[in-house]
Amino acid sequence: MAEPDFNTRIIEEFRANAGRVGGPFEGATLLLLHTDGAKSGTHYTTPVVYLDDGGRYVIFASKAGAPNNPGWYHNLIANPDVHIEVGDQMVDVTAAEITGAERDRIYDRQVERMPQFAEYQANTERLIPIVALTPKS
Repeated sequence: MAEPDFNTRIIEEFRANAGRVGGPFEGATLLLLHTDGAKSGTHYTTPVVYLDDGGRYVIFASKAGAPNNPGWYHNLIANPDVHIEVGDQMVDVTAAEITGAERDRIYDRQVERMPQFAEYQANTERLIPIVALTPKS
């Protein structure tokens, strides 16, 4: 299974370069999302593209337009208090799904930044969920 190896390489590069990576994510804003499996309790670290939205880290459950949501999305809904790595900082956050007009506004901003997100939405029948990660004070 190639995916874990791919993520492992990105995570290692992220940590070695204070959050900067090359390859398909070069120039993208990337964070490492730490979740626990909703069913298994297994700890996962997942590289995720984010958009800064007024101090919130907004992430997109695009899964490149796959027909189902990524596992981390289900884990966040079940356990919304998580932590993320941004650059070389660890940040405790609370996750909340963004819906309606606010969701559409933010998704449009992401498409402007990274046009492939328009393709992701076009490739799936589901509405790609957006989750805001708000730092705890």
